[in-house]
Amino acid sequence: MDTVNRLESEVRSYCRAWPTTFTTARGSWLTDEAGTRYLDLFAGAGALNYGHNDPDIKAALLDYLSTDTIVHGLDMSTTAKRSFLETFEQVILRPRGMDHRVMFPGPTGTNAVEAALKLARKVTGRTNVVCFTNAFHGMTLGSLAVTGDSMKRGGANVPLSHTHRMPFDDYFRTGVDTIDYLEAYLDDAGSGVALPAAVILETVQGEGGLRVASDAWLQRLSALCREHGILLIVDDIQAGCGRTGTFFSFEPSGIVPDIITLSKSLSGLGLPFAVTLMRPELDVWEPGEHNGTFRGFNPAFVTATAALERWRDGAFASEVRRKAELVTTGLQGLADRMPAGEARVVGRGFMQGVELDTPGLATAVAREAFARQVLVETAGADDQVVKLLPPLTISEAELAHAFAVLSDALDAARSQHEVTPDAAPALLSA
Repeated sequence: MDTVNRLESEVRSYCRAWPTTFTTARGSWLTDEAGTRYLDLFAGAGALNYGHNDPDIKAALLDYLSTDTIVHGLDMSTTAKRSFLETFEQVILRPRGMDHRVMFPGPTGTNAVEAALKLARKVTGRTNVVCFTNAFHGMTLGSLAVTGDSMKRGGANVPLSHTHRMPFDDYFRTGVDTIDYLEAYLDDAGSGVALPAAVILETVQGEGGLRVASDAWLQRLSALCREHGILLIVDDIQAGCGRTGTFFSFEPSGIVPDIITLSKSLSGLGLPFAVTLMRPELDVWEPGEHNGTFRGFNPAFVTATAALERWRDGAFASEVRRKAELVTTGLQGLADRMPAGEARVVGRGFMQGVELDTPGLATAVAREAFARQVLVETAGADDQVVKLLPPLTISEAELAHAFAVLSDALDAARSQHEVTPDAAPALLSA
């Protein structure tokens, strides 16, 4: 850690929250230099849905690299790219009645979001984009403009414009349907809100406190966008690739977005990889109009293709949904340890957490969990949620162990930590 502290930028975060040096990883476990094993309920911020070093996915990569195959290929045609596209169409798109085109915008989620925003503006000829409270879409300027977090937005140090922010589903916690607000703004010529190019949202707000958009809310939003000729962008970077139980998080609602962004667990092994999906009639790009050096990272094509094999039938998705119910039960057990009304389970599928009303308590729980060799992070504007993103492949025994440890961590945090707003720095600033 001395070398890291001496040489790495002050911007580092997770190594502050978890002050040890990791060496190996397998499945749901990380091991540090001292040989201590940590149960990972963080899974690379959702980039490791299949756990660390999944043997089948890793074997596909090692086989590919064992010969002089293409590693870097810009957007040239390669056998690895072709195999990925064929498998993605056969396993994901066609069974869902989708005919979206696949764009490789660059290696990260924010690349996919930037491409989606640029495309929506190009197609419609309009500038503004509607986004939502507590949203998070990435750290580049376009993505930050549609992000809600004030700390992350503040890091830009330039105006973040051409957006209109609206309240997310149940933002007021009063049962008010917030689509009414958006509809009123769009219908009122005096609202000051110009007809936007697009609406962008996460169906489950990963960084924003695990707030969930209901199916009815999503259906109203989709219908409103169609009525006004607004493109609907779903950012499925964290909630997609099966994390909510279906490959795309929006599937239970029955909507089909115009543009979809995927990254994080798309590669299956933690390799950088992102795509932007668009309905065919929206594919109006000129050749090279949006490009990047690392659009063609062929090892990620290979691992992504191997990961998609899990989705050829419904068995894996069913297993994820079944174990997600165990996560809900475990989190409810944590909430029940708190005084009535001071905690609640939030989120959906394998991105759930417990929201704690006591300022700083979630941060203290995360620290106590690390002391007991379990990795969790916090989420929400005030870091008020203990957030779980376990690998989808985690075992029932590992989940039982996780909740036993988290119960102890919650009890210790409540009894041993003075938790006040001034004494409760965010987990990642600790």
